[in-house]
Amino acid sequence: MITVYLSHGLESGPGALKVQALKGVAERLDNVDTVVMDYRQQPDPRDRLEHLRQTLAERGDDPARCVMAGSSLGGWVSAMLGAEHAVLGCFLLAPALGIAAYPETSPVLKARVCHLVHGWQDDVVAPGPVIDYAREQRLSLRLLDDDHRLHASLSIILDDFERFLHHCQALAGCE
Repeated sequence: MITVYLSHGLESGPGALKVQALKGVAERLDNVDTVVMDYRQQPDPRDRLEHLRQTLAERGDDPARCVMAGSSLGGWVSAMLGAEHAVLGCFLLAPALGIAAYPETSPVLKARVCHLVHGWQDDVVAPGPVIDYAREQRLSLRLLDDDHRLHASLSIILDDFERFLHHCQALAGCE
């Protein structure tokens, strides 16, 4: 069994289109549990990260059997947890990396596998720092002709996520 933690962005919530679509993909697979985080009352990145840490601890999930998936600030939170623990995987959509106002701008991931998706037209999180981040850590990166929300590319993202989860299941020996 692997557990997928889904983290939404700053101005969305657990019912957001991407979070629910990713959840749907994960729930169709055997031996996958999903946890949809709710950060709506926590605008500060540090508070969101602490909430994710606490949820992981309270559930007693082994980070080595967890996938952190998130969009924008949720991608930042997922990356930060993936820098603290050797998680199974990080799937990051338009991650809020390289933003000077955040406590850490370029966390070094310990995840076994990682995949980033970013839009060339993103005017919230510039693609340049994310490209540099992926290059420096040799992470899988898909760049799409889309904006920050990535809604026009949802079908591509969901296909990527399904392949990513199958890969994680194989690594965890639970396929």
